[in-house]
Amino acid sequence: MKILRKMLDITGKPFGHGQPLEKFHPLYEAMDTCAYSPGKVTGGASHVRDALDLKRMMGLVLVGLVPCILMAMYNSGYQANLTLADRGLTPEGWRATVVTTLGLGFSPGNLLDCFVHGALYFLPVLVVTFAVGLSWEILFAIVRKHEVNEGFFVTGMLMPCIVPPTIPLWQVAVAVTFAVILAKEVFGGTGMNFLNIALTARAFLFFAYPAQISGDLVWVAVDGFSGPTMLAQAAVGGMEAIAASGYTWWDAFLGFIPGSMGETSTLCCLIGAVVLLVTQVASWRVILGVVLGSLGMSLTLSALAGHVANPYFTIPFHWHIVLGGWAFGTVFMATDPVTSAYTETGKWIYGLAIGVLAILIRAVNPAYPEGMMLAILFMNVFAPAIDFLVVRSNIKRRLARHAAV
Repeated sequence: MKILRKMLDITGKPFGHGQPLEKFHPLYEAMDTCAYSPGKVTGGASHVRDALDLKRMMGLVLVGLVPCILMAMYNSGYQANLTLADRGLTPEGWRATVVTTLGLGFSPGNLLDCFVHGALYFLPVLVVTFAVGLSWEILFAIVRKHEVNEGFFVTGMLMPCIVPPTIPLWQVAVAVTFAVILAKEVFGGTGMNFLNIALTARAFLFFAYPAQISGDLVWVAVDGFSGPTMLAQAAVGGMEAIAASGYTWWDAFLGFIPGSMGETSTLCCLIGAVVLLVTQVASWRVILGVVLGSLGMSLTLSALAGHVANPYFTIPFHWHIVLGGWAFGTVFMATDPVTSAYTETGKWIYGLAIGVLAILIRAVNPAYPEGMMLAILFMNVFAPAIDFLVVRSNIKRRLARHAAV
């Protein structure tokens, strides 16, 4: 490690103050802080010291995402190989060339076949996301003369998890550009955005290209083939359609269903939730609030199912939590500390509202069966207002308590 430290110090000299590459210092600092903690410490007035800095927080979120990422690669390949086998199709394209060159096949029953095939869909999206997103981050850091923050690393890992496997890479580049510039950098950068960056990119894709990424169809990782998601089948025929699909609740819980790459496995999201809660990165109040809000709304809709001609009202709570992006959104999106409520009471209100809206949008919006994304973005906008009202309420109550008689 001493050798690495010495090499970084030598490399950093041209980027120092008054040196020829001074304006590109954020580039060097980004590389340096990936290996070591910043050498600067706060001086002057008293301040709070906390071992959980931004870098460590982002790192813990990435650790929580690992199960979902691994499942994203495996399930994408599994669904592709399963479709190829069921339809008797012959694999084509550069991915087929890579798989055969490696001496592998396209068997849905072979773990390595599925994992490698799925990785050939997941990794290009990941590379494009980081290449485009970090380019904008570095450009803004150079112009503003501040360090490159670690915030985009989590956004970059979330983005491939919430899109279909065969999404055009140019659409990924455009969506990431839109989200980084208009939802983050114009507000001041990391920690200043009021909308979740990854969900903003996903929303841009939904509204800009509704025919390709509508929420009711998902591209299976086979060129030219798309299939209905479990949510779409539920919206059309309720529980009868789910039963006819051939998928069981355990299939959906484990993640062996078509969908966006990293959102299908509730089990993997649950593992990530344990990591985030144990390390206190995520708020248990937000997560429990989403669960209770979803439970209350699903029970309400089930009670009305006999009076309303809407098959979605018949979907019980235990099915809602394993369909679409409910679990992924609850664990990794709703708990975003930047865009969620800050006050303890506000976190309860924020989570409950997301849970209620997610199920309500799913049930009453025929144009878009998935409601988690819109619910979280909607509550991102209202999170500051919730905190404001909670603080004002606390102030009013304390003034009344200590008022002179």
